[in-house]
Amino acid sequence: MRPERHNLSRRRVIGLVAACGMPLVLGGQRVRAGEGVPLIRWHGRALGAPAQITLAHADAPAARAALGRCLAEIVRLEAVFSLYQGESEISRLNREGRVQGASLDLRLLLAESQRIGRLTGGAFDVTVQPLWRLYADHFAAVGPDGDGPAEGALAAALRNVDYRQIDVGGGDVGFRRPGMAVTLNGIAQGYITDRVTTILRNEGFDRVLADVGEVAALDPPDGQTGWPVRIADPDAGPGGGERLLLADRAIATSAGGATRFDRAGRYHHLFDPRTGRSALRHRSVSVISFSAALSDALSTALAILPPEGTARLLRAAGAEQAIFRNDTGQERVQA
Repeated sequence: MRPERHNLSRRRVIGLVAACGMPLVLGGQRVRAGEGVPLIRWHGRALGAPAQITLAHADAPAARAALGRCLAEIVRLEAVFSLYQGESEISRLNREGRVQGASLDLRLLLAESQRIGRLTGGAFDVTVQPLWRLYADHFAAVGPDGDGPAEGALAAALRNVDYRQIDVGGGDVGFRRPGMAVTLNGIAQGYITDRVTTILRNEGFDRVLADVGEVAALDPPDGQTGWPVRIADPDAGPGGGERLLLADRAIATSAGGATRFDRAGRYHHLFDPRTGRSALRHRSVSVISFSAALSDALSTALAILPPEGTARLLRAAGAEQAIFRNDTGQERVQA
């Protein structure tokens, strides 16, 4: 799961570059909005990471007003999902073990997280936050053991990892065991991205590229077959990574190299909930689907799972394609 933590570097896994009213240069390609149609861009931060939204629309004032409404939605959802805000709903849930009268957004996303947890056999588990705390504290100490936390401490943390022990019934949300905690950073960025594109589509803005932690594209600008995006490789440095065109789809990438606890990269934020250790199967996994939230969660799960069942999982979840990158090359798996 991707942590939201400001004292550790969280390098962006999907790289996007855009320009307001100017050609979009991304992945080595130039995109123009069309004759007389400017590109309007907002850029800022969401859940502690850089974010931006680009619209191709002839009415620049109307586009900027719509972007303002998207920003208000991002701010609202950060008050639900942010681990950095001490009074967000998820922070209160982790601190108190229960939130009475939880928001619909929190209940929906926890329920969806449990659904994907079941589909993936527990590989996607939002209750891995105790593991994050354990590793962050271990490697923040002076002279930490390079082999990671002690087995006893790891076993104690694992006893509090089980997505099935979240109670999402009724209007309240709570844990069935003391000591549990959740992070939704493996799905919330995608959820917020989906909310932004839904708002814009419902208001009649159909040529949109949004990166609010994960990336979603609606229709491309006139004369283009898709918005060019780059799947950045944390190990390849600036400008590295595959280029592709995205239209009416979302893509999310999970890469252990994006946030490392140790210099060697043996321990990172993509935890296997069964062992408590970091998954080392792939350098990165990307998933393309119609939902940024779904792509977000599945890319996390597929970083942990053996590759043999990938196509079956994609079909069961309603996703389209997975892209695995390893030291030996790249493999695409279709649903």
